[in-house]
Amino acid sequence: MSEFALYLRMGYHHIASIGAWDHILFVAALTAAYGIHEWKRIAVLVTAFTLGHSITLALATFDIVRASPRVVEPLIAATIVFMAFAAIGDQLVPPTEASRTAAMRRRYATAGIFGLIHGLGFASALHALLGAEQSIGVPLFAFNVGLEVGQLLIVSVFFALGVAVDRWLHVRRRDWVLILSGAAAGIGLTLLIDRLGNAA
Repeated sequence: MSEFALYLRMGYHHIASIGAWDHILFVAALTAAYGIHEWKRIAVLVTAFTLGHSITLALATFDIVRASPRVVEPLIAATIVFMAFAAIGDQLVPPTEASRTAAMRRRYATAGIFGLIHGLGFASALHALLGAEQSIGVPLFAFNVGLEVGQLLIVSVFFALGVAVDRWLHVRRRDWVLILSGAAAGIGLTLLIDRLGNAA
């Protein structure tokens, strides 16, 4: 297996495995409120998140920035809670047509900022995988590509779940969003409290 393929696979498994459920929860909360017909908005959200975590993943891997996992891990949990409650709010108090554009711009910016936080979490994993690797350019790029492949898979799975719930269980999309986001918020809060306790 080539070096590129090896690190691509590692990046994919880092986000698309059971051990990465905090990142999976965030992606679910980030995209939960949008249907298939809103795929352009989802694409921009995921791209903003990708740009954010790509920046800090690179900076941290090259030791330009550093952050303790005791700080980063609770922040990652907090991003899950924030996005989940934002999705719930969109369903309970939908934005007006006049305010929708501004609301989406804020959501895009938030996705990018939260991506910066998640990138620091990804970087600690990549550091551990690199070990004594001399050149980190190819591993960094391949690992990031693997993350994106896994991220797209996660979005696709939650889309398919939403369609299945609507078609076969006849659950309205609004109710599905509230169920999914409520679960993400509850798990995220539990995770946040646990990580804050461990960091103390």
